[in-house]
Amino acid sequence: MAAKSFDIVVIGAGPGGYVAAIRASQLGLNVAIVEREHMGGICLNWGCIPTKAMLRSSEIFHLMQRAKEFGLKADGIGYDLDEVVKRSRTVAKQLNSGVGHLMKKNKITVVMGEATIPAKGKVSVRTDKGTEDLTAKNIILATGARARELPGLEADGDRVWTYKAALTPKHMPKKLLVIGSGAIGIEFASFYNTLGADTTVVEVMDRILPVEDAEISAFAKKSFEKQGMKILQKAMVKQLDRAKDKVTAHIEIGGKVEKQEFDTVISAVGIVGNVEGLGLEELGVKIDRTHVVTDEFCRTGVEGVYAIGDIAGAPWLAHKASHEGVMVAELIAGKNKVHPSKPESIAGCTYCYPQVASVGYTEAKAKELGYDVKVGRFPFIGNGKAIALGEAEGLVKTVFDAKTGELLGAHMIGAEVTELIQGYVVGRQLETTEEDLMETVFPHPTLSEMMHESVLDAYDRVINF
Repeated sequence: MAAKSFDIVVIGAGPGGYVAAIRASQLGLNVAIVEREHMGGICLNWGCIPTKAMLRSSEIFHLMQRAKEFGLKADGIGYDLDEVVKRSRTVAKQLNSGVGHLMKKNKITVVMGEATIPAKGKVSVRTDKGTEDLTAKNIILATGARARELPGLEADGDRVWTYKAALTPKHMPKKLLVIGSGAIGIEFASFYNTLGADTTVVEVMDRILPVEDAEISAFAKKSFEKQGMKILQKAMVKQLDRAKDKVTAHIEIGGKVEKQEFDTVISAVGIVGNVEGLGLEELGVKIDRTHVVTDEFCRTGVEGVYAIGDIAGAPWLAHKASHEGVMVAELIAGKNKVHPSKPESIAGCTYCYPQVASVGYTEAKAKELGYDVKVGRFPFIGNGKAIALGEAEGLVKTVFDAKTGELLGAHMIGAEVTELIQGYVVGRQLETTEEDLMETVFPHPTLSEMMHESVLDAYDRVINF
């Protein structure tokens, strides 16, 4: 059978791949997309979306327990974990179907199966019905990543979980160990801790949420501990001894190893790129520590081969992948003024309780880069809307270049900061100065007023605190 010919073949239908396919189709290109498992990829089916659905359930459960604070009565408060999981899977399924609809709407050819690249411009797909051959001048790699597993700490789906088992738990953990305090680890720790699990988080670095500003990390640690979490920093899980109904963790801290028993362990120690089995090395694509090496325009160095999203390295964020997908599609289509993404202008969000969000440089990083900085802070306790919501715990922090007034970074912890952060993202994109932000009128009463006040504080003009 003759190979089917396309302008672009996208391998992987996650938030990078399917967005790249849609944008390419909008630009008049003939596009095929290959997916081996689920339309929408890990993010939609086993990551961003179902975790947020589960965290929403735990958030409401938390609020129900606080009913008396709001003058309300709620008796017999409880939860059904199976129903919580069922709702999250239903949400994921709905969006999965939506991506399929978008492929039809945009006249994109979908091929379900395992892809390899036997030669330049050729993609071979092993499907349920046999092998299907595709040709294309351009190939976009969007195969994503999977959970990293450390020797001796491998998941078994029973007592030791990665994110998939944690999203479809066979039991409710009573005593939970979470290894790793990045976004994934902290979100699961927050979810299960809120539902009543005795939760311990182990982090090898000197602070939790290590990519965040140190001040925000310290605030988060204090908040989590107040909720009953145990946080072990500069600690390492050396070994897991597994029994039928328990796991004994050997935890090294301060040069000493202590044993602690848990009934469940979640491993969240990072990710590895899905680069195997594609034929990339034979094609000449360079791979560094399981991630494809690219330039700022996601070009691999092999003509006509691009890599986007998690497979192309940090930051490992769905919105970064989507932006890169659009950029590459426009680059291939010959659009003028295609702008590469700047990692320091991409927001990071963690949907724990309280939420954490940031964009740009931390205070320490800005100083390391040689900037003379002005730093502003505003606490949630000084904001009327936060107090009215019963969410007075939080902080907004801004970092400016003292010489130019450029917004170098913004860091937030508290209610709804994952929604608020985009204001600062737009500010950085438009190269906003402190003067622009200070002269902007923020609506009252809103949480966003804290963003204004933090800027004012950096220049000794704060009003409400």
